[in-house]
Amino acid sequence: MLTKTVRRLGLSVAVVAALTSVAACGGSDDGGTDKGSGKSESRGNSVVKVDPIAALVAVQKKTGQAHSARIDGTTTMGSTMSAKQQGAIDWSDGITGTLKITSTGGAMADGMKQLGSDGTMEARYLKDGYVVDMGQAMAQQTGGKRWISYSYDDLAKLSGAAGAAMKDQMQNSTPEQGVKSLLASGDVKKVGQEDVRGVSATHYSGTVDVAELTAKNGNLDADETAQLKEQLAASGITTEKIDIWVDENDLLVKKTERGEMQTGELNSTVYYSDYGVKVSVEAPPAAQTVDFTELMKQQQGAAS
Repeated sequence: MLTKTVRRLGLSVAVVAALTSVAACGGSDDGGTDKGSGKSESRGNSVVKVDPIAALVAVQKKTGQAHSARIDGTTTMGSTMSAKQQGAIDWSDGITGTLKITSTGGAMADGMKQLGSDGTMEARYLKDGYVVDMGQAMAQQTGGKRWISYSYDDLAKLSGAAGAAMKDQMQNSTPEQGVKSLLASGDVKKVGQEDVRGVSATHYSGTVDVAELTAKNGNLDADETAQLKEQLAASGITTEKIDIWVDENDLLVKKTERGEMQTGELNSTVYYSDYGVKVSVEAPPAAQTVDFTELMKQQQGAAS
């Protein structure tokens, strides 16, 4: 029988894997925007975009068309968890790819230590869900089943509107969403030119209403949007400050998101590189995989 630690971590891992993917990629895309005046000015033989909205429209299009990239980032959710993620993601047809996620602090890291894990997991993202390798420590308790499988449909059922919104984001997210979020905010401004890991990049910044943006980008009706706002307000999340850095090729090279939760600061930083990299992913062997819903059933049985 699985220990309470394993069952509890099953849900925690679902949240970590989901959030690190969403933080790395963003949310759903509705195919562009026609905001902005498109003003530009000539400077020598090049054309320099003056209006930040016009500039970001070009960035959104170019980044979206790249279809894949390597990512390297960190995500913190107050005292709940902090993690690092590295890997490559493809968004040409939904989100697929592999991330190495290392839990570095918070309740999640404590739980991993109790399980005997070093805190490092591998998450593989498939079209209809994702699987997470919990390592040998879990396999020893489950007859060799070291992978937990999560379907987006099952996760959506757990959290009402928040679950529906996360399902939509996980299945349709692209790195250009950070750009799109700024375009939708009406608060975008150009900060200036800065260095990002040796690359000269233009910095843009803005603040977004999380619930309104999520509802707009997804397929939530009025009742679901109201429910989502209540859930976000209960967690302390209302707005996020989004900053992006764009290189000379109109490609996103860095994105940060910051907000406040009841448990502390929400903070995500992601770097993008190697656009167009080939990404391939396979589901692990069924004999080594346990479904998340089965873990939940065992947890409910243990509690009854």
